[in-house]
Amino acid sequence: MFLVCGEALFDFFTLPDNGGPANALDFKAIAGGSPFNVAVGLRRLGVDSAFFAGLSTDYLGRRLRNVLDKEGVRDDFLLDFDAPTTLAMVAVGADGSPVYSFRGEGCADRQLRLHHLPKLDDSVRGIHVGSFSLVVQPIADTLLALVARESSQRLISLDPNVRLNPAPDIQQWREQISAFAAHAHLIKVSDEDLHLLYPEQAPQAVAASWLNQRCQLVILTRGGEGASLFSRQHGNWNIPAQKVEVADTVGAGDTFQAALITYLTEHQLDTPQGLTSLSRDQLDEMARFAISAAAVTCTRTGPDLPYRNQLG
Repeated sequence: MFLVCGEALFDFFTLPDNGGPANALDFKAIAGGSPFNVAVGLRRLGVDSAFFAGLSTDYLGRRLRNVLDKEGVRDDFLLDFDAPTTLAMVAVGADGSPVYSFRGEGCADRQLRLHHLPKLDDSVRGIHVGSFSLVVQPIADTLLALVARESSQRLISLDPNVRLNPAPDIQQWREQISAFAAHAHLIKVSDEDLHLLYPEQAPQAVAASWLNQRCQLVILTRGGEGASLFSRQHGNWNIPAQKVEVADTVGAGDTFQAALITYLTEHQLDTPQGLTSLSRDQLDEMARFAISAAAVTCTRTGPDLPYRNQLG
């Protein structure tokens, strides 16, 4: 089982203007948040997952819990808080890429503190962390303490998934990503995020700095250009994207992340030692599987992640 940690929220997507009153806007609300999507994505791909998160006791928080229950995500690590649910207002650009505006200060998904840290048994094979929960407090310190405690015995997966709206200080992001990267075995990062974090550095240099620590594998996703792999054992190379008709790219990165973990789990390689043992051919296969899964999500509107039987 993989323990996914971080925010849970509702994405409010702006719908096209239907000619209604000027003082009214139409929205479609979809449960989300990058870690939330990864937890659901793992279940849809057939991997047992649990979610370590704070959920609101309000109506939207109950809906989030209901979604997790229906998707089969374990609730052992969920905590309730009498605080609002985070809202993300989403506008989708002409190229399908989302633009976010968050309403999250003081919300339930930020409330995890050190005394909430769970004890983990051998059923938890790995931990995934990512997105703005790495930066906003108090949850950021809590998750950092968790991965620091567990990285010597469980696979740690990290996706920065930079969101400047809830945490606009890019230097704070750099410091936090550096702290988490020191404990991660697998880091997946988009080219957009890497440019935000380190605009003056080449991707190879950033990947090399991470690989000099505990990390064994860095995967850089490049949208329509595919992905670049940086392996401590096998060097670096590129894999092309799949050509699809893009509806939008919401949830594509989370799908990619869930698919990476799924491949490792299906091949019984979801440990730090297992990741180290991957051959170049296996890394190729894993990346192509993740690209294929993300391509399916890109053909759909919103974070509608694929099921295992929809992939090869």
